[in-house]
Amino acid sequence: MRNAMAEAEVGDDVFSEDPTVRQLEEEVASVLGKEAALYTPSGCMANQLALAVHTMEGDEVILEADAHIFNYETTAASFLSRVQLFPVKAADRGLLSAEDILPAIREKAYYMPVTRLIALENTHNRAGGTVYPLERIREISILAKKQEVQMHLDGARLWNACTFSGHEPKDYAQHFDTVSVCFSKGLGAPVGSAITGPKEWITKARRYRKIWGGGMRQAGIIAAGALFALRNNRERLTEDHANARRFAEIIFESSSRVEVDMKRVETNIVLLKMEGGPDLQHALAMLKERGVLLSLGSHGLLRAVTHLDVTREQCEQAARTVCELFG
Repeated sequence: MRNAMAEAEVGDDVFSEDPTVRQLEEEVASVLGKEAALYTPSGCMANQLALAVHTMEGDEVILEADAHIFNYETTAASFLSRVQLFPVKAADRGLLSAEDILPAIREKAYYMPVTRLIALENTHNRAGGTVYPLERIREISILAKKQEVQMHLDGARLWNACTFSGHEPKDYAQHFDTVSVCFSKGLGAPVGSAITGPKEWITKARRYRKIWGGGMRQAGIIAAGALFALRNNRERLTEDHANARRFAEIIFESSSRVEVDMKRVETNIVLLKMEGGPDLQHALAMLKERGVLLSLGSHGLLRAVTHLDVTREQCEQAARTVCELFG
């Protein structure tokens, strides 16, 4: 990947003249079965561009209460697009159903916001990397069309969802008007995400990207890393999933004070519940001293994520360290 970046052919992406960026955008659009794509510095920008092209000021967006767009994008939806988010709590591991969403769709009245968009997240980060069944997405898509509501997929970890389910990215993407994907995280590129969709909307998104400071010049240097990741690192995600499950199994079998919900361990994220409610920052510091880097999850949980820089042996050692420290 470093060699590909060093040797990348570059141009001026603000003028759509960087050949490596253009190649990346063409390939990711093809993989997702969409007309066009736009390379962005981050997944947050890709999601917010989607909200901007879908909505008008004062509209409303339905999403799950633990969604990344709602919790981790710094109120960008209200700040940039001036839209209201309607969080709906899903009963099933962060995964909404058509039945969950239907009551949240507003009736058409001038004194109510317009429900313009449903945004799903696959895999669901705060729920522990859980994967939407394709049939459930299809049912939500049918509801959205019937209600004249558009659909966006926060697919930062769509590659993981596909690895788990066996479906192709375009199998999921066909049910959404726009899809964002990430080239870092599991795919291991240093920088970048993309938004995909109809050409007209991607042209509009390009303008917003410039307005928000996301227009880059010789971006082919970083796009080359993303292109390498897209071409070479998707199949190896099975290793991350197997490593996460092994990490979870050791703790589940060996610890009496650290809980793991094995039903949620589907992809590369493992959530840990510490019995007795220890100070989580102190717990993280203790783990760090022993060479184990975890992060805070949601709802008082610790979060472990496997990736291409972590081996099976390291995951096993990390799990044993958790058990040794916390019982």
